[in-house]
Amino acid sequence: MAAAPATAQGFRPPNLALATIGLALASFMQVLDTTIANVSLPTIAGNLGASSNQATWVITSFAVSNAIALPLTGYMTRRFGEVKLFTWATLAFVMASLLCGLANSMGFLVVARALQGFVAGPMYPVTQALLISIYPPNKRGQAIALLAMVTVVAPIAGPILGGWITDNYSWQWIFYINIPIGIFSSFVVGAQLKERPVSLQKPKMDYVGLATLVLGVGALQTLLDLGNDEDWFNSPRIVVLGIVSVISLAVFLIWELTEKDPIVNLRLFRHRNFAAGTLAMVMAYAAFFSVGLLVPLWLQRNLGYTAIWAGFASAPIGILPVILTPFVGKYATRFDLRVIASFAFIVMAATSFIRSGFTLDVDFHRVAMVQLWQGLGVALFFMPVLTILLSDLEPQEIAAGSGLATFVRTLGGSFAASLTTWAWNQRTTVHHAQLTEHIDAYNPAIRQTVQQLGQGDLQKGAFVLERMISQQAVQIGFNEIFHVLGIVFLVVILFVWIAKPPFSAKAGPAAAGGH
Repeated sequence: MAAAPATAQGFRPPNLALATIGLALASFMQVLDTTIANVSLPTIAGNLGASSNQATWVITSFAVSNAIALPLTGYMTRRFGEVKLFTWATLAFVMASLLCGLANSMGFLVVARALQGFVAGPMYPVTQALLISIYPPNKRGQAIALLAMVTVVAPIAGPILGGWITDNYSWQWIFYINIPIGIFSSFVVGAQLKERPVSLQKPKMDYVGLATLVLGVGALQTLLDLGNDEDWFNSPRIVVLGIVSVISLAVFLIWELTEKDPIVNLRLFRHRNFAAGTLAMVMAYAAFFSVGLLVPLWLQRNLGYTAIWAGFASAPIGILPVILTPFVGKYATRFDLRVIASFAFIVMAATSFIRSGFTLDVDFHRVAMVQLWQGLGVALFFMPVLTILLSDLEPQEIAAGSGLATFVRTLGGSFAASLTTWAWNQRTTVHHAQLTEHIDAYNPAIRQTVQQLGQGDLQKGAFVLERMISQQAVQIGFNEIFHVLGIVFLVVILFVWIAKPPFSAKAGPAAAGGH
């Protein structure tokens, strides 16, 4: 994203505190919506007559369209100005949230969420740019810390707030709550920053890059979302989506590497630290995003938690990041950032391996404690990796590098959500078949056991046995997925150590934006 014009850097709003609150609330609202629906997915699926697989589209549609919109931020800020773009995007987010709440089918909700994610794309980068520009240079560190804190707290508050609203009101209100917040933020920021100087341009739009990006990523995500229901490449629709995705992404890569003013500057990957750091970020965030999606689903599907209690059990992951983020930002650069990041990934791997040993008897305290300790890894993960990936970029490339890292990170999370839920369902099916293949309905001992389960009623006993087998199959599949996620976190360490010092502090402010 383009830096704010020099004339705008000296501008101060009439009420700095009010402008800060407006910007922070909008950022909180937008980041909150990346997780607030996680614990509500089973309820949404039930109310709209959809499967649990289809319910994940509520998450992935938002993430993919959000990622696609991110590269457009630079063009739109130069074309319309940051203040107008922020105001319009926030009001559009309000309208999209209203549509999400009014949805009466899964298809309608997915489309509304995709629209919501798209208009949310410019909100965080523009909020970052505006917040930095309205503070004097000696206080910009505080502005960045505030934004980082909002970014850490919002995903934690999402599951708790979403669970409480779903249990006590209805899932529609997880979207309706955005309406007053968004209206307040847009009008406050618009009023406070209306006199902010702006220098508009008419930059060239990379239409070929944009079209191939939308087509390629959209087709790939649709393929991942529909694959399980359509029996993958036995379906002509999946084959067509695969061909469209491969061709579009191939054209996108070639075009962006040769275009003078590309919408996504892939040439940044020529830098060693940027390439290694971005790969580490994408893999680690994809695994982290999968944890945030799977744990609430597992708590409700397998352990019978309500949405609010699933939120409470998941929430401790945010306690240590809230406490430690200011200290990590201040002191981490005094150490080798590769060591800090490696320790973070070891912690995240360890917590994943612990979850891979969970049983149906695991209690709330153990689930919450594992979430708490994973928070230590989260607190030490983002800032070091972002600083590493931005450290060898030229000063004029840092903003583009931050945007590109955010773009691929968001896509990684979306793709991981589809792949892990698919893998979980596949492994559940396999283990269900394995657990039932040795049950002989004509074996007297088994018939006696079934009768005991049904308290003398054979049909009731068979139903109870089937439910027990299904729960065990889901649990074994869950355990296997988390074992794989633990390995992924350990593999990420290798990519971190491909990067080479020095990791200069120049990337600090920009790094916050990638968070």
